[in-house]
Amino acid sequence: MNGYAILCRTVLFLLLHVPVAYGETVLVTAHNGPVAKLSRKEAEQLYLGHRTTLDDGTPVMLADLPTGAERNHFYSSLTGKNPSQIRAHWSRQVFTGRALPPREAANLQQAQQWIAETPGMIGYLPDTAADGSLTILLRLP
Repeated sequence: MNGYAILCRTVLFLLLHVPVAYGETVLVTAHNGPVAKLSRKEAEQLYLGHRTTLDDGTPVMLADLPTGAERNHFYSSLTGKNPSQIRAHWSRQVFTGRALPPREAANLQQAQQWIAETPGMIGYLPDTAADGSLTILLRLP
């Protein structure tokens, strides 16, 4: 095996086996919306479809990012469930009529726009995407 092939195999190995470092993920809402606070327990219950209101009775809508690394990181950080467990959980929720999953945005920009423009909507974003139109409710490592 020549030096170039060894280098390529080493780089490929590192790309596949080195953990990805994520910044914080934040749960956000519209800056002037009705949601003022959110506990981790409430967030988990909301994103697992166990409830649709906050402890104070405020109804909320949820935004989800498209399938991918950021979404997987969010659910893992919040619920401890991997992507296949989350899909199975939501399949059961929908099949039994208990709940509908969060509204899935096509991309990060669409999620930001929905959250900023829809009072009562909560969503998650990388902390670097939370701008002045959004209020941070909860930080997840």
